[in-house]
Amino acid sequence: MKASPKKLNVFTMFRLPSAWWCGVRVRYIDEKDCIVTVRHRWINQNPFNSMFWAVQGMAAELSTGAMVITKIQATGKKISMLVANNNANFSKKATGRITFTCNDGERIEEALRKTLETGEGQTFWMQSVGTDEKGDVVSTFNFEWTVRAK
Repeated sequence: MKASPKKLNVFTMFRLPSAWWCGVRVRYIDEKDCIVTVRHRWINQNPFNSMFWAVQGMAAELSTGAMVITKIQATGKKISMLVANNNANFSKKATGRITFTCNDGERIEEALRKTLETGEGQTFWMQSVGTDEKGDVVSTFNFEWTVRAK
């Protein structure tokens, strides 16, 4: 099954409903890039009239994890995935539509190949950068993914 934004958004609605209700949507995905957007609204705001940090985190994580999911599916093997660590930097108030972009898809395949060869868990870091409608960076998230053949 080839991944598409529509399929991933349906997946989100059923498997990640809190992200879906907050407005997190996949807009683009290919082998090395994924773009996820979320608009600042009443349901996802903090007391300071900007987007709650956890909503930004959901969108950022999906921009990395969607590629991990699709590449695992492409192997046809049973492989588990999990975020082991993450960190974030918030540089500007997040209002309006925030776009999270991850360009680290090439980091996934080597880890999948190694875990299938050795049966041992592998880790790799992926970054997602959130920008507002003006193009200013509002937040940067880093996720350490672990994959392991079952």
